[in-house]
Amino acid sequence: MWSFETVFYQIYPMGFTGAPYENDGVLTPRIRKVADWIPHLKKLGIGAVYFSPVFESDTHGYNTRDYRKIDVRLGTNEDFREVCDLLHKAGIRVVLDGVFNHVGRGFSGFQDVLKNRENSPYRDWFYINFGGNDGYNDGLWYEGWEGHYDLVKLNLKNPAVCDYLLSSVKMWIDEFGIDGLRLDVAYLVDRDFLRRLRRETAAWKEDFVLIGEMIGGDYNQIMGDDMCHSVTNYECYKGLYSSLNSMNLFELVHSLMRQFGPEPWTLYRGRHLLNFADNHDVSRLASTLNNPRHLPLAYTLLFGMPGMPILYYGSEWGTKAHKSEGDPALRPCFEKPEWNELTDHIAACAKAFSNSRALQYGEFKSLVLTNRQCVFERRLPDGSGRVLTAVNADEAEYTARFDAGAEKAVDLITGKTVSLAGGLVLPPYTGYLLKL
Repeated sequence: MWSFETVFYQIYPMGFTGAPYENDGVLTPRIRKVADWIPHLKKLGIGAVYFSPVFESDTHGYNTRDYRKIDVRLGTNEDFREVCDLLHKAGIRVVLDGVFNHVGRGFSGFQDVLKNRENSPYRDWFYINFGGNDGYNDGLWYEGWEGHYDLVKLNLKNPAVCDYLLSSVKMWIDEFGIDGLRLDVAYLVDRDFLRRLRRETAAWKEDFVLIGEMIGGDYNQIMGDDMCHSVTNYECYKGLYSSLNSMNLFELVHSLMRQFGPEPWTLYRGRHLLNFADNHDVSRLASTLNNPRHLPLAYTLLFGMPGMPILYYGSEWGTKAHKSEGDPALRPCFEKPEWNELTDHIAACAKAFSNSRALQYGEFKSLVLTNRQCVFERRLPDGSGRVLTAVNADEAEYTARFDAGAEKAVDLITGKTVSLAGGLVLPPYTGYLLKL
């Protein structure tokens, strides 16, 4: 599947374009800014852009007002269609945020309920108790997402709701040519709805990908042949930075062994999780790592581990922001993209991933593991391709000794030949993607 062979790039449109937080109703074609970044995306090696919410909303995008209209702060449907056309012409696919668990209070159906109460044809679109009250003193109670009453939970057991959402997705495919969805809080979305979404999108567009947001638990709850193709790998997101900060690479590698190792109890072998170092909800990696020299190593690991790598806009040149600073700090507007040594490194890793079947589909095996060093193998089942991910997070040189089955290898990041005879010498703060 195309998504298993692709480097993704996340854009949070409201922040990326500098749109105001509150919906001011002023039509401004800010989304066209994405077109100016296409040369940067191509140089970086991006094969798909995942857009966080683009549809009309009350504020941040996840409180949807209208699933069939691009947010006025971003422009018109025509503006976004032209952006999607330009991305597709550049060979870059488009994935949208599917926010199906809840809507905003400005959603027309909910507004009708507030006005007409028990007489509203939309009363069963939500979970409502007309005998209660809510934080907005509406004279009724409704279920919000995790207690947030600006996010009104949809009743996905109601066929009318499902029909409306599915027809909206069909419109996105027909009008914008989208290639997939990232499903917001997919762990809460009704499983029957997920199954129908998988069936119908597959019928509408071959290789349409569904990626579910999972924060924890068993990813197989929503991932499988009849639901999501992939989920967000929060377990290894945490392991990526904390294993380097604590100088305990056992944390990350043991997670990968648990997820993809050769043992019968391995959870996700054969699946392709979405791997990320940061996103719009968490601190930037450059602000999370204690040692700046670990930054390129984290990205070497990101591209070397099983799954699909995704970059968050701005992090490719080491932008800093901490969750404690608030969402606006995590979702900034940049005048233009930047490029530095870190970007060079990430672009080289992206090229290595895009050109290596072993990195895309190879099985996982740990070869060397210490607190500060690791070497793991990605091998195609038929043995036709092997790549070793090797990292030394220490300030001292380290020689990794293992049976490589070869005397030398080529580092896919730098193109240099590396000797394996007598062991793999890893200089301080070095990461390799070694093709054997």
